[in-house]
Amino acid sequence: MDYRDVDIINHQRGWDGYFKLDVYELRHKQFNGDQSQIIRREVLERGHAVAVLPYDPVRDEVVLIEQFRPATLSVHKNTPEMPAWLTEIVAGIVEPGETLQDVARRETIEESGCSIIGDLEIIIPRYYASPGCSSETVQIFYGQVDSEKAGGLHGLDEEGEDIRVFTKSSDECFAMLRDGIFCNAPTIMAIQWLMLNRDRLRHAARTSVK
Repeated sequence: MDYRDVDIINHQRGWDGYFKLDVYELRHKQFNGDQSQIIRREVLERGHAVAVLPYDPVRDEVVLIEQFRPATLSVHKNTPEMPAWLTEIVAGIVEPGETLQDVARRETIEESGCSIIGDLEIIIPRYYASPGCSSETVQIFYGQVDSEKAGGLHGLDEEGEDIRVFTKSSDECFAMLRDGIFCNAPTIMAIQWLMLNRDRLRHAARTSVK
């Protein structure tokens, strides 16, 4: 089945703010060949995102960021062990006219103060972040950086960003993963990927220096 099997009866924008909320009334073909009943669903039109694992294979350090996330409030209030300030990898929204690679390089500079060295490598191909309610897709890259001077506060004032930048060794990141410190999917997937690929990345870095 594909999108031709969906009958959109009504579509309107329910909210047009920082995020967009579209309201659909639709029905679709079912697996048994029948038409579904008419269902009403809200879809969050958040845009599409890129995440980047900034890793220095020479120093074996990951550049991490910490920032406040408003959507955590309702969870944190009732479940205090879930943080409101999250430790993450770099991420940002794709702007009109940008490629995913453009976003990866731009956001790495804006959020961490580091620049990507060489080519980007795809960690996770583009996937739906939460297709039950949002149209957002995410692609995760690995980008080699020089972490020697990484640190301090970064982010764009006009976007209200207040981002703390710091580094952790890969072993420290693996321990943080096991201890449940990372609470967002791109960071968890990126650190898991690094567990599988660290030796390869470090070997490639040593070889390139020679």
